[in-house]
Amino acid sequence: MLPSLRLGPVRASRIVPLATRRRFSSLDLFPDEPKKTSVHTDAVPGPKSKQISSRIDHIQDPRTHVMVVDYGASNGNFIVDADSNTLLDVFAQISSIALGYNPPPLLDLARSDDFVRAAINRPALGSFPPVKWAEWLEGGMLTVKPKGLQHLVTTLCGSSANETAFKAACMAYRARERGPGANFTKEEMESCMENKAPGSPNLSILSFQYGFHGRLFGSLSATRSKAIHKVDVPAFDWPAAPFPNIKYPLEENEAHNKAEEIRCLKAYEKILIDSKSTKPVAAVIIEPILSEGGDKHASPAFFRALRLIAKEHGVFFIVDEVQTGVGATGTFWAHEKWGLKEGEQPDFVTFSKKMQAAGVFHNLETRPNAPYRNYNTWMGDPMRAIQAKKMLEVIKSHNLVEHTRKTGDMLYSRLEDLFSGHPNVKALRGKNNGTFIAWDFSTPAERDRFLTRMRANGVQMGGCGDMSVRLRPTLTFGPSHAEILLEAIEKSLTEL
Repeated sequence: MLPSLRLGPVRASRIVPLATRRRFSSLDLFPDEPKKTSVHTDAVPGPKSKQISSRIDHIQDPRTHVMVVDYGASNGNFIVDADSNTLLDVFAQISSIALGYNPPPLLDLARSDDFVRAAINRPALGSFPPVKWAEWLEGGMLTVKPKGLQHLVTTLCGSSANETAFKAACMAYRARERGPGANFTKEEMESCMENKAPGSPNLSILSFQYGFHGRLFGSLSATRSKAIHKVDVPAFDWPAAPFPNIKYPLEENEAHNKAEEIRCLKAYEKILIDSKSTKPVAAVIIEPILSEGGDKHASPAFFRALRLIAKEHGVFFIVDEVQTGVGATGTFWAHEKWGLKEGEQPDFVTFSKKMQAAGVFHNLETRPNAPYRNYNTWMGDPMRAIQAKKMLEVIKSHNLVEHTRKTGDMLYSRLEDLFSGHPNVKALRGKNNGTFIAWDFSTPAERDRFLTRMRANGVQMGGCGDMSVRLRPTLTFGPSHAEILLEAIEKSLTEL
């Protein structure tokens, strides 16, 4: 068990410089990380987890609880629940933990003056930024800014990052229509207060079938993954383009997959053209891998074509890297694999989750033409910006993106061998995408039974879509963890 934050200073972090070791091990960061799992209740969640969830039921809805967690006892890649079960966690809080539980460098950071003061004096960043705000951003999140994007708006979460990008895109679209230096008309200023044109223009955001972009009103209108997210909620009448139904193995389905991508590109461009006379598309939003909708992939050429077609039609292009960003796919940003050339970069890249902070990278062209247009009280959180800065330092010093790429290559190969003897496992995907790996079962019930068996066998993992299982481990997940995972998968498959 790691020392509690209430017990004063912990020992200094044992960060081993990359140059002094041959290959990263999670023990470099987590010297006390468990070496194996331990489940001693009949099922997970166990009785204590269920009891605490029942208590929470009097205050909040607990029906989405997987387990109740003892975060003080969790360590590295292992999560400990209220019943003291120790599980290998390859879901990492829905892909939102970069390093693992209780990394000593972050525990040390939490005791620093900067972190404590940021925590207790939370500023309204848009109006009262701290003295070190530029320093924290320039030395942290801006060190990993996507190519071609120099500016950053910090936000509260992934949904708000996408909402911010939507607003900025619509503002930039109208500013371009007005022309340089043109101001708002009296009619625009008055009509927007009644939610009417021309002040509230009839613009739209195009998203894709199976895409997920959040659960706020605008982001939910662009979300197309599960009906339960959207039913009963008013929505903008925005278009959705088809996403390719790729077949696996890829090498056996080249003709089908190419034809499917061409079909979807044609339908996508037709929407952009047809919308111009009715509800112009101001921006397109796309995930590099459609994650919540079932880990759906397409070729780099498909994504590059999406970007070029948007550019041709004067439509802004938003890449939603909330789940794919920060190294999980073996490159820091997943869209780096698309082969975009100079001048083809996205107009916006949104992020959250593994960064532990959230925001939108963009360029000067898409900065609103007046203050307070993309503004709120918090505009992010300096405490999380400091945390992101420290995590990025650790990721770079340990070369964790490359570590994840190599681990993913090894794990994918082992899974191919393992699944060759299990006909109920289908569509293994994620090759050359780090540990961003997924596969399908024949029915949703079969998938859910598998996830239940995995928890009983000491591994916490998650699903997506209707029948898919996805891996979302931390960047410190390595070969030793992969062996535990593979053993549990094999055992769980035999128990289905």
